[in-house]
This record gives sequence, C-alpha cells and structure tokens, in this order.
Amino acid sequence: MIVVSDTSPLGSLALVDHVGLLQKIYSTVIIPEIVADELAAAQETRIQQLLTLEWIQVQPLSNITVAETLQQARRLDPGEAHAIVLAIQIKADELLIDERLGRREAKRYGLPVVGLLGVLLIAKQRTLIPKVQPIMDALVNQAGFRVSPQLYQRVLALSQEA
Repeated sequence: MIVVSDTSPLGSLALVDHVGLLQKIYSTVIIPEIVADELAAAQETRIQQLLTLEWIQVQPLSNITVAETLQQARRLDPGEAHAIVLAIQIKADELLIDERLGRREAKRYGLPVVGLLGVLLIAKQRTLIPKVQPIMDALVNQAGFRVSPQLYQRVLALSQEA
C-alpha cells in the first residue's frame, strides 16, 4: 500500500510516542520534501527524529506549480498542498491528512484520505493498540490535537469504547 503523509499526523503521533503505528499499518510512509523540511524545522526533537526512520521516505514533486496553485487558490499550507500533489503523482492508495481544507481538496482530486483518528481506529481493529481513548486524550493534551466533542464521541463509539 502506498501512503503519503502531511506533517501533522506524523508530528502528532511522534509527540505521543505512537508513530510506530504507521509503520505497523503501512510499512512505508512517503512524504514530500517540504514536509521533511517542516519536520526538520520543528521545535521538538521527537518530531525532528522522524527523518531518521528508514520507513519514512522523502520523494520530490515532479510538478511544484500545481502545489503552489493549491497554496494560493485554495489557501492550503505548503505541507498539505505538496502532500496532495505527491499523492496524485505517485498514485497513492491513501493520504494521511487532518486539516479540513486539505482533506476537502484531496477528496476533490479523488484521493482516499485518512486522518489521525482513522489511523487509531485501524490500529485498534488490527489489535495493535488495546484502546483508542488514551491515545486520543494524549493527542489532545500533549500534541494540541483539536477534535470536536461530537467526533470524539463518534470515534469512541466506532472503537466500541463509548
């Protein structure tokens, strides 16, 4: 399975010490160069260290113009725009992205998207984690991850933890 990631899912999982879930689920995660730059520039060492992991691979874009257009016309941040374009370029099976605007734009291009909470549900389904709620709480409290009360409850229900 080919999966491309934006910066935030990687960084958030690194901050709560669960980034290894991505390797267990996807084997390899591909990121555009600008996402690698964002990870390298992070204040937190755990996020910077993601670039040392063999299963995270950096790949250049063949068409930066499309990414720049997405940034300007759709007001996406560089990581989101480049991740979308790279996912299209390499015909990714999934795009890991959390931001609403980025998800909407990716879907306009027909890309299957999954967010951090979706990753947690997959991990629970595959018995890689016993519970979703403690990791969701850590994401909110330690990584500053924003989740509406309705979505929080929906994820708990889907994970059969409600």
